Amino acid sequence: MRKNLFQAAPEEEAEINLTPMLDVVFIMLIFFIVTASFVKESGLDVNRPDAPTAVKKENANILVAIGSSNEIWINRRRIDPRAVRPNIERLHAENPEGSVVIQADKKAFHETVVLVMDAARQAGVYNVSIAAEAGD
Repeated sequence: MRKNLFQAAPEEEAEINLTPMLDVVFIMLIFFIVTASFVKESGLDVNRPDAPTAVKKENANILVAIGSSNEIWINRRRIDPRAVRPNIERLHAENPEGSVVIQADKKAFHETVVLVMDAARQAGVYNVSIAAEAGD
């Protein structure tokens, strides 16, 4: 008996292999997580004063916040005024290209702001800025 050449073979179920697509999605996820730049927070919500000439500062790696009751915060930790300089020195050693940005509350004393600025300069960081809200 001859077999018909055009006779259909038993039907095989067609399936889509999702493994390569899942591999690509997983690799893209890893890529975006690794390359994402994380925003550093000072750890304190500060009510900054308005300034019409405020300019956005890039690469501000050392953020120092001064609250309304003159408490000093670095990296979400409250810092004693005597420990500001060593903390800035440590953070500056980790990233020598970084600058110091002071986020002082409107009600903070000038004395505290000057103390932090002086500590930054004693730590060897001369690129010190004060954060303000951009005015209209």
